[in-house]
Amino acid sequence: MEIRRGWRRSPRPAVVTIGNYDGVHRGHQAILAQVRQAAQRAGAATVVVTFEPTPQECFAPARAPARLTRLREKAVRVAACGIDELRVLRFDRELAAQSAEDFVRRLLVDALSAGHVVVGDDFRFGRDRAGDIHTLRALGQRHGFSVAGSATIAADGERISSTRIRQLLAAGELPAAARLLGGPYTICGRVIRGRRLGRQLGYPTANLSLRRRRAPLRGIYVVEVAGLGPTPLPAVASLGTRPTVNGRGELLEVHLLEGAHALYGKLLEVRFLHFLRPEAHFADLPTLRQQIGQDAEAARAWFEARRFQDDP
Repeated sequence: MEIRRGWRRSPRPAVVTIGNYDGVHRGHQAILAQVRQAAQRAGAATVVVTFEPTPQECFAPARAPARLTRLREKAVRVAACGIDELRVLRFDRELAAQSAEDFVRRLLVDALSAGHVVVGDDFRFGRDRAGDIHTLRALGQRHGFSVAGSATIAADGERISSTRIRQLLAAGELPAAARLLGGPYTICGRVIRGRRLGRQLGYPTANLSLRRRRAPLRGIYVVEVAGLGPTPLPAVASLGTRPTVNGRGELLEVHLLEGAHALYGKLLEVRFLHFLRPEAHFADLPTLRQQIGQDAEAARAWFEARRFQDDP
């Protein structure tokens, strides 16, 4: 998959979808499957158009929801869905001020040569979000492209949405979130050098830089870590501000349950499997060390129970 930024022209006519695509969850995956099918019929390329930053981060950064995926993670998941191009538009006040017609002409007609566009039924675009799917269809008739809406995808009687997944993650309901995502919630990051406090406590950790305003979940978790070999490794993770040691900013710390590995600089994928407990402040480091030991044992017990369930 190719990643292009801005408004330059793509080399092939395209079937296009537009949206934030945060999390690339099962609802998004259904839209992308619809895009691929239409492109195969037309002999066209497939393009996902997304925005960086998101509109909410542009206009109200303090109230913008936590992202499920950074741009890199989103790109990996979109590529896994068989899309040819991820087009990233910088969302700023200039873009927000474009009329619906100007946006369509500049993006869908001039840049992407769109022959077909797939959007959700609640899609809005243009200045003051005045354009909707009916506006898009009218503009499509004028400029020579067709428009299809994508039906709402539901699970457990509720619409699959990024908002719902954030709520489930914040509540520690990881299996329910995984059902909507189509797999465990993951965070990718590169291992950075920390204060080496975990090593001093007897539980060395890999510190991952989150590179995001904030994460959609916080606490202590059973996780798997991919990126260190052919199979993911069992681990326990802490995601938060480390109140016992006066931490600044959010950090993801991962303690591998088996063996030692050279970790600095490695790009890891952390898969969140089970919520153990909320982040807490402890009176001193010996108490913190004791709790970390209990967390590690709880994680080992969880993996053992899963192994027992998986065995015939």
